[in-house]
Amino acid sequence: MQKKLAAEFLGTFWLTFGGCGSAILAAAFPELGIGFAGVALAFGLTVLTMAYAVGGISGGHFNPAVTVGLWAGRRVRGADVIPYIMAQVIGAIVAAAALYLIASGQPDYQPGGFASNGYGELSPGQFSLQAALAAEVIATFFFVFIIMRVTAPGAAAGFAPIAIGLALTLIHLVLIPVTNTSVNPARSTGPAFFAGDAYLSQLWLFWLAPIVGGVLGAVVARCIGEKPAQD
Repeated sequence: MQKKLAAEFLGTFWLTFGGCGSAILAAAFPELGIGFAGVALAFGLTVLTMAYAVGGISGGHFNPAVTVGLWAGRRVRGADVIPYIMAQVIGAIVAAAALYLIASGQPDYQPGGFASNGYGELSPGQFSLQAALAAEVIATFFFVFIIMRVTAPGAAAGFAPIAIGLALTLIHLVLIPVTNTSVNPARSTGPAFFAGDAYLSQLWLFWLAPIVGGVLGAVVARCIGEKPAQD
């Protein structure tokens, strides 16, 4: 179990450090040309690389919504859910602290939103609470649905991390203007601690919506059933 928790800690650290770091450090300088498309790709690459690196140890969740969803889909033992989530949240907070340490090395640094998630005035596009809720539920639904299906018996072996990483990239391409993209309560929690009280007050949505979406995605994936054998 300790190896599994270490894998989840490292995976979530890398997701938060690489994904949020691309927004905080690289996208903050327009002349570098990374843009929000680059940030979306960075998030996808973090999951893809760590799924290959440690997925065989812990399953490569790196996300409380994925862990709860896979539990609902009968892929994870109930006894593992809370320890996994704790490891993920700690990994995200430590990664956010590391990013703050690096970013604050700039003269007169102000964290601002610090790659946090938000709705209303804290949304990049000023999207409403209802819009943010719908976007996060739908996106996490499909993210966990895809995870369930590409790791099901009969799926092409060895390609699951690619599909999962590309799915997360696509989700970010759509949702960054809406909520700055969560679909991951741990990823939302780490940066919020450094962004301030306004972002912390909205954090509840980025726990509720991804978990609801993840559970629904796993249940639907399970209802569809396993891929039938070829004749």
